[in-house]
Amino acid sequence: MDPFNSKFILNEKRWLWIDYDKGISILLVGYGHALATLQGHGLDLSSYPFFNYIGTFFYGFRMPLFFIVSGLLVGRSLNKKGLGNYISNRTNNILYPLLVWGIIEITFQIIAARFTQLTIDHRVGPSKYLKLLTDPRDTGHFWYLNALFCIGVIYAFLRSVFKLKPWLQVILGLILFSISAYIHINDLSAGFLTDVFGYYIFFALGDLISTVMLDEKNIQRFSSWKIFVPLLVLFLIIQYYFTEINLRPSAHGNNFVERKMPFFFLIEALVGCAISINFSFLLQKHQLFTWIRIVGYHSLFIYCMQMIVMNFARIFFGSILHIGHAPTLILLVWSSGIVLPVFFYNFCLKYNLWWLYTFRKPKREVEYMQSTRGVRLELSSNKNPI
Repeated sequence: MDPFNSKFILNEKRWLWIDYDKGISILLVGYGHALATLQGHGLDLSSYPFFNYIGTFFYGFRMPLFFIVSGLLVGRSLNKKGLGNYISNRTNNILYPLLVWGIIEITFQIIAARFTQLTIDHRVGPSKYLKLLTDPRDTGHFWYLNALFCIGVIYAFLRSVFKLKPWLQVILGLILFSISAYIHINDLSAGFLTDVFGYYIFFALGDLISTVMLDEKNIQRFSSWKIFVPLLVLFLIIQYYFTEINLRPSAHGNNFVERKMPFFFLIEALVGCAISINFSFLLQKHQLFTWIRIVGYHSLFIYCMQMIVMNFARIFFGSILHIGHAPTLILLVWSSGIVLPVFFYNFCLKYNLWWLYTFRKPKREVEYMQSTRGVRLELSSNKNPI
């Protein structure tokens, strides 16, 4: 029995450091989501300021990292599949799960609004479904999938049709980032375009550095402690400085640096991404914590249903089991939001519910998961009756 599809994943020919990197990112995202899920529900986190500090400390580079990793692979995908197939794959792998899980989560919110204080929140209603496409920040964490899909399609179109080279795309990304900075600084709104403008540069940078980063000859170079140690020092200094700023009372919370000091945020994000990538190469070199690779492989599926799982976990552990110890509750909700989505995704593959994540059947994975089910059933049927 392999409920987390680990054997299939670990035997796949993949860039291991990319899965490590995505695993690190989704673990950090999950920690932030766990804190957000628990705040405002009777749990006193003020006695444990360390947890909030850690969440703020690792906040700035988590999402830019996902865009850089996605940009790393765009060139190879376009060369192999062409523009039409690339867009089709983005629709299948990103837009489709955004719509499916966005609709599921908003439906839960609408139902919950009948029984909780959300009833007074005018934003919780059928109009929120449309905002998954037009203003996804208003729906919560689904802004990331919206921006990732739009940026990928726009970037690929400009690269394929207008032959816009990666370095020109980076310049375009800087221009768009400046527009996004103006929007944030002046408290304006441009719906989904705000995040498309703000994160385009990270996707473009990913494509720009892809030839170097995906060259297996450079693995040894990027696995060097000589790079990691100075990067770590720089990272700690920068994160300490920006954490102190973000912890100051403001209406923007952890987003203050990103929205009010955007060009400093750009530096913070790039340094954070650099050390995360370097650390991922080190993990690959020494073959440590392979479970992070499995988490990274499932990062998109975790992201889709993480908030749903965490809210149910909060209710179960907090309201039903009456666990009030903050560190324990944080750990339980955080781990639930990582482990259960991975288990549920592979459960769906095994029982032909893959359409919850993609409209195109992932045949090899489905066949593997169903074959493990078949082996288990055969073994149990061959047992001698007592």
